[in-house]
Amino acid sequence: MPKNTSDKATKPVVIISGVVLAATLLGLASYAATAPSAPGAGSGASSGAAAEVSADPSAGVYPELEAYARRDAADKLALGRADAPVVMIEYADFKCGFCGKFARDTEPALVKKYVDAGTLRIEWRNFPIFGEESEAAARASWAAGQQGRFWEFHKAAYAPGAKEKGFGKERLTALAREAGVPDLARFARDADGAAAREAVRKDQEQGYELGASSTPSFLINGRPIAGAQPMEAFTRAIDAAARAAAEKAGAEKAGAETPASRTPAGEKPAAGPTGEAPAAEKGAR
Repeated sequence: MPKNTSDKATKPVVIISGVVLAATLLGLASYAATAPSAPGAGSGASSGAAAEVSADPSAGVYPELEAYARRDAADKLALGRADAPVVMIEYADFKCGFCGKFARDTEPALVKKYVDAGTLRIEWRNFPIFGEESEAAARASWAAGQQGRFWEFHKAAYAPGAKEKGFGKERLTALAREAGVPDLARFARDADGAAAREAVRKDQEQGYELGASSTPSFLINGRPIAGAQPMEAFTRAIDAAARAAAEKAGAEKAGAETPASRTPAGEKPAAGPTGEAPAAEKGAR
């Protein structure tokens, strides 16, 4: 898959230092995930480096990037509980073959294993980098989402052979019909409207800000992962994020709890119901 070379992809990044560092990592991992394979290398050779760099469960987490998760219960382009302990943000393009591979081969298994169990939330970000048809498909997906059919549209657009048919206006309408979008006239208006353009622009700018230069790119609780990595890369990252979230929640709960027997310094414990001092105090006499 060619690396995007538009001016937008190289625009200056003006964000906090932790995000700059992560953007550098995501950019390098994006290149590694999509660079041409060395002569004689197998088809999976180009993705190994990115998996080693970005999916290590013990490193590569940037807490600043967790804030990019919207956790909006009304988000029509998200799947899973808004309060799930792990959020995977996916930056993708409907004309991207590797995105289609992830959508067909990996994402359904992640949904079954983690989303259905309440552990994972997936938040989609439209990141069109392959021209006008990419932009049109992104707006169409958003428009389908306004009628509650985003994920059905997503499935239809990533079906085997779908991208080869292109994403012209008639084709997008056919995909919306296949996805079960109830009001196709509204779908057409929404897809060409200002709100769709603004929503796609917002997602796209966020991806560029993070240094993503190819699709798909991911953030899993602040851990950047680039490319359609093997299932194991995602399960390691999600499991690690879930453990970290559980440990954090446990520490916060422990810090918030105050033992009922604790009394201010210098004060004696209150007398028991018979007027006697508590057993602990009696034993100390």
